[in-house]
Amino acid sequence: MSCNYADGLSPYANKGVLGVPEQFDNESEINEKVNKLAEWLQDAKHVVVHTGAGISTSAGIPDFRGPNGVWTLERKGEKPNVNVSFNDAIPTTTHMALRGLISKGYIQYIVSQNIDGLHMKSGVTRNCISELHGNIFVEQCNKCRHQFVRPSTTGTVGQKPCGGACRRRCRGGILLDNVLDWEHDLPERDLDMALMHSTLADINITLGTTLQIIPSGNLPLKNKKNGGKLIICNLQPTKHDKKADLIIHAYVDDVMSKLCKRLGLEIDAYDPLDDPTKQPTNHDPGWTIKPQQIKDIEKTYNAKLKIAAAQRKAEKNSFTFFNVKEPSPTRKKCKTELSHLTLKSEIKTEKCSGGTITNV
Repeated sequence: MSCNYADGLSPYANKGVLGVPEQFDNESEINEKVNKLAEWLQDAKHVVVHTGAGISTSAGIPDFRGPNGVWTLERKGEKPNVNVSFNDAIPTTTHMALRGLISKGYIQYIVSQNIDGLHMKSGVTRNCISELHGNIFVEQCNKCRHQFVRPSTTGTVGQKPCGGACRRRCRGGILLDNVLDWEHDLPERDLDMALMHSTLADINITLGTTLQIIPSGNLPLKNKKNGGKLIICNLQPTKHDKKADLIIHAYVDDVMSKLCKRLGLEIDAYDPLDDPTKQPTNHDPGWTIKPQQIKDIEKTYNAKLKIAAAQRKAEKNSFTFFNVKEPSPTRKKCKTELSHLTLKSEIKTEKCSGGTITNV
């Protein structure tokens, strides 16, 4: 339950802006915006979706900063009325739609702040997702770093021992939950993958997040300097609204249903056979990001940075211009001044070695 998860975190005073009123577009506005989004998706080559707690509320898991969010109510000394167990929660329409859009090639990657495991339960594979804050159905060996999927939640948060030794027989390897506490560094492999995919994206789409947590909340902006688009779908205002190319104020399930219909796709129902948590305990589906996966995307990432740097250099040269002064009445010669247009410096490769969950 998200309440139990929140209770398991260390005390932390700055939980961001809470309880901001929600906004709703009318039906005509939603349809118009979804049509525009569908057009952009059909033309895009690399699309990344950034998900927050708002995509899991229809599964019975409360969000944190909404009008009825866990921390909003906590400030009033109250608890959410609806609070489904993580073990019992199943993927929502949005989760299943995202899985379908990945399988059809419309979406290439998901970056999630959620620890509820619903993306994994929907059937999204590990090579298509970064879980920046962890997954409550995953335990990790403190020696070999291999991640195992559990049939039930870890029962702990904050990277604490959750029982048992590493099943790969590491010498002294102990299994820990991989759910972060406030001041923990983000998992390096997940963050590196998220950064590179977000930078490569033609379109970054945010669903159900106010983007207050950093560095997660800043990743959707990584494509802007290369001309990429930012789409925000959230009921509350976000801190990056001014930089967005399209903002949709609507329930994410409604938006994803309309989007899939517009693209001619059916949204599959949740199937336990695709859920790693429902598989035999001796079956290891492999929930570890492999080094080769990072190397593969890194090649594309570095190549794009070189191309972008070359384009900026060419742009800088093309904007060099001459400013010719009118001849002076007392002189026969005219003075010619060479003016250089100052541009931003060339792109530098960003190298992440982990970040810290911090509020803005």
